[in-house]
Amino acid sequence: MINYDEMVEKYKKLGIKTPTKNMIKTKEEIDGIREAGRINTLVLDEVAKHIKAGMTTDDINTIVHNKTIELGGIPAPLNYEGFPKSVCTSINDQVCHGIPDKKTVLRDGDIINVDCTTIYNGYYGDASRMFLIGECDEVSKDLVKVAKDALDLAFSTLKPYSRLRNIGYVIENYVKEHGYSVVHEIGGHGVGKEFHEDPFVYHYGKKDTGMVLFPGMVITIEPMVNEGSRYVYMDADNNWTIYTEDGGYSAQWEYTIYIGEDGCEILSH
Repeated sequence: MINYDEMVEKYKKLGIKTPTKNMIKTKEEIDGIREAGRINTLVLDEVAKHIKAGMTTDDINTIVHNKTIELGGIPAPLNYEGFPKSVCTSINDQVCHGIPDKKTVLRDGDIINVDCTTIYNGYYGDASRMFLIGECDEVSKDLVKVAKDALDLAFSTLKPYSRLRNIGYVIENYVKEHGYSVVHEIGGHGVGKEFHEDPFVYHYGKKDTGMVLFPGMVITIEPMVNEGSRYVYMDADNNWTIYTEDGGYSAQWEYTIYIGEDGCEILSH
């Protein structure tokens, strides 16, 4: 493990912000997050086996809830700050935090984000995937692909001692090149023994700015890519679900990532 105090002093002299000590995970904590992430991935795999046109978003919630419990985990979204379900299901122009219900039926041509977080032995694993339902149009397919490619590109360029805002710089540049936009208001976050920990992970930004990323940090990267404008609004009725302001579709993928001394590892996907 790194000599934390020595590294802080080094970057302090350069005027670069450093992570607080509690952002650096111990080996035991990393192993715990890794196991929670493994189970979280298995839950999303179960969704992938069954998701199809004709099922409701509540059916997805049932799959997630039951599989999580079967594997010995706890669905983190359930009752989190009043959230009523075990998973977020966000369809078409819903950017994130869609609430599953028995009335919303998946239809041919829909795109849906399933955002799953699992608690296992006190540690959190967090990831989301997009699913194309039946025959989708070419724009929807491209939007979903660009969102995934942007995340993968950000991961491929991530390394210890790089700068936090490089993540967003890479993502937004790639997304804009393909004619889409990135939501600014919602970002990734640290992961560990809490659902959302510091630092906030921006999906836009200026290159070589922001906090330096030390080995031992665990974060999510989860860009929300909009078909049209980047601007969004919150559903005034449920105070959870975020929609695109212009009604365009939105796509999001999310990984939990460990930043190691010799490289980075996806802990949940």
